[in-house]
Amino acid sequence: MNYNEIRRKTKKIKVGNIFIGGDAPVWVQSMTNTPTEDYKATYSQIKALERAGCDIVRLAVPTKNAVNTIYKLKCSDITIPIVADIHFNHRIALMCADAGADKIRINPGNIGDNDRVKAVADKCREKNIPIRIGINSGSLEKKILAKYGSPTAQALAESALDNISLLEKYDFNNIIVAIKSSDVQIMTAANAIVAAKCDYPIHLGVTEAGSEHRGSIKSAIGIGSSLLSGIGDTVRVSLTADPLSEVRSAKEILDALGIRQGGYIDLVSCPTCGRTKVDIIELVRSFEERIDKIKPDKKLTVAIMGCVVNGPGEACEADIGIAGGVNEGVLFKKGKMICRVPEDEIVDRLIKEINDMIS
Repeated sequence: MNYNEIRRKTKKIKVGNIFIGGDAPVWVQSMTNTPTEDYKATYSQIKALERAGCDIVRLAVPTKNAVNTIYKLKCSDITIPIVADIHFNHRIALMCADAGADKIRINPGNIGDNDRVKAVADKCREKNIPIRIGINSGSLEKKILAKYGSPTAQALAESALDNISLLEKYDFNNIIVAIKSSDVQIMTAANAIVAAKCDYPIHLGVTEAGSEHRGSIKSAIGIGSSLLSGIGDTVRVSLTADPLSEVRSAKEILDALGIRQGGYIDLVSCPTCGRTKVDIIELVRSFEERIDKIKPDKKLTVAIMGCVVNGPGEACEADIGIAGGVNEGVLFKKGKMICRVPEDEIVDRLIKEINDMIS
């Protein structure tokens, strides 16, 4: 899918050394879960996220000591943009801007009165730092909750639009907006409302989505359906798991939609049936473990199919693949059978063929 053909037209907002929105890639984000005050642990986790393909990282900054970590990170070899996540204390937001944060995330529902929002807007304008308005179902303004009775899609959208208007009143339009809920339908509906009424880039995510398994499913539905509607400029999969799992899940969502930038391996594999005479489940598991470090410069489709009855035909568009036989597999390229491979050599042979293709 050429995402830019259906993509909502937005402003292009500079965040560190990249842009969000416009014709920029859909970037993958995650958030550290180390104590931000612990510089060494936080630095180490961000480096691991960078290696995993994370494009933007967000840090909770609850204290002045945590601000020092922002400063030290910006003086280090960290290259991805750093977002300071602020709740309650607007003074810490001001300090993070001075410390070099690439973006400030505030939740207007708990940052305080409008004078505090104005102070953050003034500082970010001075530093040319964008503000991400973060609207969550768990922290809506009291007046909006009173109006709607619960954090409905309309309530979330109204909060987002009100806070956009507030920043605009203070002559600030360097804005990214995020509207999140743990309810997939509410999240997608709220984003659709806001997308139709402004041209700011949208950060997509299902908040508090749950465990790695369940949360990835909910995120795939919410993020994926919004992207298929042309809505979304950067994504975060929120999981009760290692942040590296968030990055992996987000990349897989973008891969499945065909909108990830650069090269990746698209694995096609069958669900197995009574004809299958090789351990295709183990073959797929073993193959997936080994492809994370392979970086093709374009999309490469690899098929692992259970039998030769339908395998090559069903995966005829695959660049390369295996169709299972009895304790062996048939190697095929673009649907054409090449040779037979013993079962215990299948994964090694696929990896070798892929490396030969991209070298």
